[in-house]
Amino acid sequence: MSMKRAVVRTFLLSVLAVMTLAHAVSALEVGQQAPDFSLPGPDGKPVKLSDLTAKGPVVIYTFIAAFTPT
Repeated sequence: MSMKRAVVRTFLLSVLAVMTLAHAVSALEVGQQAPDFSLPGPDGKPVKLSDLTAKGPVVIYTFIAAFTPT
């Protein structure tokens, strides 16, 4: 996998995770499995977490400060 594709994949998952978990009733604890979710990708096609994890480990990193005014 190219570095650019890995960065895009990581960023996309971060945004998806933040949007999904922001609507969750309760937060996940360390070690709990993330719920499967699907959101539109950059090309408009749906991206499912389960499809990405089937290809290997997924790192979810949030950029919360990048999307808020300072």
